[in-house]
Amino acid sequence: MRAIGLALAGALAVSGCAGGLGGLMPRGAAPPAAPEAPALTAPEPVAVAPLPRPAAATPAALDTTTAAERAAAAAPQAGGARLGTTIASLGDPAAPGFWLETPLVSAKTQGRVRVASGAEAAVELRPSGGAPGAGSRISLPAMRLLGLSLTDLPELTVFGG
Repeated sequence: MRAIGLALAGALAVSGCAGGLGGLMPRGAAPPAAPEAPALTAPEPVAVAPLPRPAAATPAALDTTTAAERAAAAAPQAGGARLGTTIASLGDPAAPGFWLETPLVSAKTQGRVRVASGAEAAVELRPSGGAPGAGSRISLPAMRLLGLSLTDLPELTVFGG
């Protein structure tokens, strides 16, 4: 009896295939084509300073920017809309370049920051995702260029555009 039951179950399973998945898809019909993936575009190249050596322990060793990059960031810039002020702390000291992560912007853009002494630095403004009024984080090279101590919490005036 058990053998007959197994034979019937096998016959039913095979007969279901003959109809093309139980009549859901006609026999010999090709499955629907998968939608094409959107074309990918290469991102724009970005010049960044190299990462610091793993053994780097001093601010000078962590700062991998070149003299030319520091001169460009220190060059006086005019214009740009005043976005507001923010209190900044040191960001990731191993992240290269001149940047400020701040809630004052919603997309990456170029800008500059000014401290109370009047020193300025050109930086890439990056959205922090924080709430308005939440502080900002500034790169180690930018803090050094502005003449700030790495433990300072300076008030920065931020300009964008």
